[in-house]
Amino acid sequence: MSIPTPTTALWKPGTNLTEHSNLKRYMDWLFVKKGLYFRSYQDLWEWSVTDLEDFWESMWQFFNIKSHEVYLEVISRPKSGMIGTKWFRRSKLNYAEHIFRNKSKGKPALLFQSETRGLSPVTWERLEADVAAVAAWLRQIGIKPGDRVAAVFPNCPEAIIAFLATNAVGAVWSSCSPDFGVAGIADRFQQIEPKVLFLCDGYTYNGKSYPSTTLQLALAEALPSVNDVVFVKTGDFGLQPERTTAWEDILHFPHHGLEFEPVPFDHPIWVLYSSGTTGKPKAITHGVGGCLLEHYKALALHQNVKPGDRYFWYSTTGWMMWNYALGSMLCGSTLVIYDGAPMYPSSQTLWALAEQAKITHFGSGAAYFIACMKAGVSIANDQLKSLETIGSTGSPLTADAYEWIYKFVKKDVWLISLSGGTDVCSAFVGGSPLLPVYAGEIQCRMLGCKIEAYDENGQPQLNQLGEMVITQPLPSMPIYFWNDPNQERYLSSYFETYPNIWRHGDWIKINDRGGVVIQGRSDTTLNRGGVRIGTAEIYSAVESLPPVKDSLVVYLEKSDGEGTISLFVVLKKGHQLTEELKKTIKNTLRQQYSPRHVPDTIEEVADIPYTISGKKMEAPVKKILMGQDPKTSANLATMRNPEALNGFV
Repeated sequence: MSIPTPTTALWKPGTNLTEHSNLKRYMDWLFVKKGLYFRSYQDLWEWSVTDLEDFWESMWQFFNIKSHEVYLEVISRPKSGMIGTKWFRRSKLNYAEHIFRNKSKGKPALLFQSETRGLSPVTWERLEADVAAVAAWLRQIGIKPGDRVAAVFPNCPEAIIAFLATNAVGAVWSSCSPDFGVAGIADRFQQIEPKVLFLCDGYTYNGKSYPSTTLQLALAEALPSVNDVVFVKTGDFGLQPERTTAWEDILHFPHHGLEFEPVPFDHPIWVLYSSGTTGKPKAITHGVGGCLLEHYKALALHQNVKPGDRYFWYSTTGWMMWNYALGSMLCGSTLVIYDGAPMYPSSQTLWALAEQAKITHFGSGAAYFIACMKAGVSIANDQLKSLETIGSTGSPLTADAYEWIYKFVKKDVWLISLSGGTDVCSAFVGGSPLLPVYAGEIQCRMLGCKIEAYDENGQPQLNQLGEMVITQPLPSMPIYFWNDPNQERYLSSYFETYPNIWRHGDWIKINDRGGVVIQGRSDTTLNRGGVRIGTAEIYSAVESLPPVKDSLVVYLEKSDGEGTISLFVVLKKGHQLTEELKKTIKNTLRQQYSPRHVPDTIEEVADIPYTISGKKMEAPVKKILMGQDPKTSANLATMRNPEALNGFV
């Protein structure tokens, strides 16, 4: 399907940005050190995905990666496929050690705010002392490299301290947010058998307090591998349970300074989890070196994060963006964290934080920006003076949301739309300080990421919607899935459709200038007469209508090879799904896109089902409507609102 390519840029980088950007500095370094000259970003990208060995070695050298052993070779590939690719063999390094290279007395390490606590700093001195104490305690109780440490935390400084300490001793980190519930967390942590479990006493969200001591202790019972439970008081939610270790006691544990355990490049750093919409979530395991290199590249080159900046991404500890945002500390920035509901007590909450904390880089899920747009948020011209970039990910950011940001938030901000995922704990496509921004379009494919849009015959194409694939290995690919000894789940997740080619599951269009448009998940893509339609287009048009609060669309195949597009809408209070409104919805889709976008049926539901990480659950709804048992169609423990499925049964 052909998608119109915008021709007028909403924003163009100024000379000051391009000339002083980290990316330009890297290109100058390539010229001086390697004799390589590139006229444009596209030329640089072509080299980065063609000469993998030289590109990734240049990343190692440019960012001055510290290894405690000299690597033997940059890349060692198996005879076929990507799984099993080895990077920088024999090197030994530590992620946390690279973060603490940036410690400084002149700027805070962290800035923290929550619904119940005002903005407060954590100094580098305090952070280092706390991490050293927790790391010493972990060593004292016998935690060794490769052991797993799990945590159920809100987005608070204690979570970052616990991760850095875990990483410092060479152990493997895994975290969930406390709103998951016992079953959802147990489905994740039981797979990795942690020895230590960090728990909080409760959390506050949207003005309501949720004590979780009883809930968390039930979780500890569900994890027989756990030998030690650490109890962290994040609020006034009750007394410390028996047979737990108090966080405050650990912070006073004697130590001789912060020590870092060097581990091999492909030693596991953390275990992340798929959404688990059907069955148990996949335990996606990443390597220390791969995440270290990828985060330097993505944050320094593609988001231009520099020493002294202040980096914020609204997230929970259960979303990979929490791990990704930590990477900003590698670049010398202060990490700003917020715990609570993004729109409480008003839609201005996070924007006020951006102003007060002098945030340089502000990020959130696309749904947040769309919600702000619908709420009529408008920022005064004299605010957000420190803000240089706005980042968006999680789902496609609509063209009208792009335009809203430039009209009502900040006219000279660099808007960076990212798309990647838990699979690489980073992005495949994102920003470049050398390129303009067009409405609804991601600026570029990121360096080292050989992304293509495949047609029905498995051939790369431009200017047409196709299957998003990755044709060359990346250091940040999962090293394996936990408890997947024969790589069966790994292979079935990415490599079933195209032999030795990673199929990511998104519909993507790459245009002549290298810009990227993502049109939603390919496994829930709509099909009208053989023409593929991304769900993002439907949502963009339908949810722009004032009566519509939310929507979900699925394609239902029939036995004769045909199918129907079914649209479900949640309406705002005071509105009804009249024939007139149905007509308006259809006309809007026909006018904004094409007659093929018009659904066959439109029905009203009370709510749209979402995963906890904020993704619409199109595939499970489709399975329910095709007659599958709801109990096997979705994992309720991974849902934000499981009762929403009732409207589709």
